[in-house]
Amino acid sequence: MPREARLDLDERLPRYTSYPTAPHFSGTVDSRDYGEWLAALAPGTTASLYLHIPFCRSMCWYCGCHTTVALRDQPIIDYLGALRHEIERVAERLAAPLDVRHVHFGGGTPTILEPKDFLALAELLRSRFVIAPGAEVAVEIDPRRLTRAMAEALGAAGVSRASLGVQSFDPQVQKAINRIQSLEQTASVVTGLREAGIGRFNFDLIYGLPEQTVRSCIDTIEQCLPLRPDRFSVFGYAHVPGFKKHQRRIQEADLPGGTARHEQAEAMAAALMSAGYVRIGLDHFARPDDAMARASLDGTLHRNFQGYTTDACEALLGFGASAIGRLPQGYVQNEVVIGRYGDSLAQGALPTAKGYRLSADDRLRAELIERLMCDFTVDIAAVCARHGTSAHALAASVPRLRALADESVIRFDGCRVVIPEGVHLFVRKVASAFDAYLDSSSRQFSRAV
Repeated sequence: MPREARLDLDERLPRYTSYPTAPHFSGTVDSRDYGEWLAALAPGTTASLYLHIPFCRSMCWYCGCHTTVALRDQPIIDYLGALRHEIERVAERLAAPLDVRHVHFGGGTPTILEPKDFLALAELLRSRFVIAPGAEVAVEIDPRRLTRAMAEALGAAGVSRASLGVQSFDPQVQKAINRIQSLEQTASVVTGLREAGIGRFNFDLIYGLPEQTVRSCIDTIEQCLPLRPDRFSVFGYAHVPGFKKHQRRIQEADLPGGTARHEQAEAMAAALMSAGYVRIGLDHFARPDDAMARASLDGTLHRNFQGYTTDACEALLGFGASAIGRLPQGYVQNEVVIGRYGDSLAQGALPTAKGYRLSADDRLRAELIERLMCDFTVDIAAVCARHGTSAHALAASVPRLRALADESVIRFDGCRVVIPEGVHLFVRKVASAFDAYLDSSSRQFSRAV
């Protein structure tokens, strides 16, 4: 970090997986709007699909996802019926089946479904959408719960990428977060998935957890490397017990502070780059021949609710409780509470709870923020030209850029912003300068580092 930079390592800022961010969604966008937006999608529109399965067999204390513990199968079966209804209803409102390039099953634990049910769900998608040859079909997996039958079903369903939750292999950390998962267990799952025909893998790791140290972070990476994942996602733990009550099991006093988090993040990055992985954006790492590394190199990397992605589709359709979709007109989010989600569908409606209608200024700022988050640089003049607005007026509306330049966090010549390599971890701070809605006093966001 440049000596001149004096940044708050504990500052809380959005992750900017969307702009505007989800806290700004409201009930002024409803199911009727979503239905109209779907109907307006032109035949041939490229799309990606996200399906949310909000169930786990046990709760990890660090979890920030919308999920619930299901000790019985009936709630999962009921939910699956509602999910199928939603897929049918959305497809009915389209002028023509969409050309799908990416499918992502997220959670919760998507593989909590029975193998036959997962296969049937995948078949339903293929019957209602045009899944392009070579489309990426990804699924999030809890290695502690995956059976061989489910691994075979994933392969039969056309899953091409498995995203495995690892977080940490340190026994002390695992005990503190209520997630006991051995290296041997994880390695066995990787082997089984490869035997089932799934060839691409990414591992999710977390820093900033209780009991975690720089040494334990590096040890976890060293244990992961022989399993040869194509990508790593390295996230900072977001402690928001006011929103996620189970996180109250983790005492804030037991968490590393901002400086320690920064040291952990940088140590993990150094270990991965030393092993030959390319650093992608804020928190992803990929092998040099991976599609994400190529996208980062040629400036076509994108960012959505799953983080960094090669997905350049024109529309994202979200299915399931709490799922968020993005269409040309704006964002929509489903009912978060599973019961309300099911009730909406039972009454014949789309389960849209809220959303956001994009303005011209939103689209401009969204592109500026996305390019910063992906490339660590943005040509303000070029982006403004694409949106038919004045670069001078935009720059004048972002006075914090000059302050960031004075602190050596950015280089800024009035047209282009460049974040030097030594301060890439502060990209969210720079992106926030373009956020017209940011409430800097909010505690609902995670730490910037």
